[in-house]
Amino acid sequence: MSCFSCFSSNRFDVVEEARPVVVLSKRSTELINKKPVSPALKSSTETKRASAVKNEPAGNGNITAQTFTFRELASATKNFRPECLIGEGGFGRVYMGLLDIIGQQLVAVKQLDRNGLQGNKEFLVEVLMLSLLHHQNLVNLIGYCADGDQRLLVYEYLPLGSLEDHLFDIPHDRKPLSWSVRMKIAFGAAKGLEYLHEKANPPVIYRDLKSSNILLDEDFNPKLSDFGLAKVGPVGDEVQVSSRVMGTYGYCAPEYARTGQLTLKSDVYSYGVVLLELITGKRVIDMIRPTNQQNLVSWAEQMFKDQKKYPDLVDPRLEDDYPLKGLNQAVAVAAMCLQDEASVRPLMRDVVAALGILVTPGLEETLTHSYDPPFSLPKEMVGNDHNILDVETAQERQRAVAEAIEWGSNSRNNQRPWQ
Repeated sequence: MSCFSCFSSNRFDVVEEARPVVVLSKRSTELINKKPVSPALKSSTETKRASAVKNEPAGNGNITAQTFTFRELASATKNFRPECLIGEGGFGRVYMGLLDIIGQQLVAVKQLDRNGLQGNKEFLVEVLMLSLLHHQNLVNLIGYCADGDQRLLVYEYLPLGSLEDHLFDIPHDRKPLSWSVRMKIAFGAAKGLEYLHEKANPPVIYRDLKSSNILLDEDFNPKLSDFGLAKVGPVGDEVQVSSRVMGTYGYCAPEYARTGQLTLKSDVYSYGVVLLELITGKRVIDMIRPTNQQNLVSWAEQMFKDQKKYPDLVDPRLEDDYPLKGLNQAVAVAAMCLQDEASVRPLMRDVVAALGILVTPGLEETLTHSYDPPFSLPKEMVGNDHNILDVETAQERQRAVAEAIEWGSNSRNNQRPWQ
């Protein structure tokens, strides 16, 4: 029985049909593994570029992401000049770029640190995942570069940066996110996870959902980014076990942190943390707060059983400007997602259905915020090396690549006709 049985999903137009996926060809895989590029692949580059801009598969059924040379990306970022740098972290640096070769398009270029946390195998997994997955609430991978020992990823540029940029430590003279915009972001992020869990075949466990990995476009539509830790999920009653715990402290599900058992419900817990951050305007872990409030989840759990205390959870910057029924619903969803026992957490389709009634179509408030787009995509695209709990062994990384490739093959065999 659904955890939100009173909210039938067929009442809301929230579930989208999965688009057919395309599979990395052998040639593309060889390119990523630093093998020589064949003339046929080089000659198909322009076709891939045109199709990638339209977000459609190339005619030969290969990877939709286009390939770039290092020289092209160096030109786009003015030779990676400091003034184009918009962020950096444990995985490398992110630059803003302007690609003349695809019509003056602003992009975010992530240049992986050759001595950083993300190696060639993680690079391959991210290219595979983002090339095969297409949804309005997932960031769009435009292309990649694998020239020599250079590894770069090219994403669409999202002008408002990350959710973290708008939720925490904002200046006093800046208007905070309104309740309706927060629920819009929560709903969109839930739809992105629902797509990964229930539309991708086999399903995908995101494994690193956090506020800094949720990017926002100019209308505050959220997009999940940074798939370096994504993992092929379990099928049926199987449980995916990871030999090493990966993720960000505070967002990891307790059973995953304890045992390394990774399931789709691990993502649901992380989503509950993000939803709680949206409600409270507080970081999940903040050692500056009073001792009993340093862990946001532990503090909030004390109030989950008493609906009268729900208003005490709300971000005080909202100044009571929120619907009480909407608050009760949002807190109830967060509480269900944050259950200690994974089996009783809801499926993401139930979360989408429950939050659907909180989202008002055509949010006027979305466009009334006087935000200057931050010249930064740092934390959301490159992550923070001090937040990573551990690093997988070489054997585990190799297995992750094998799983991703197998996932791509299965996706091709199970692809659906165009809708």
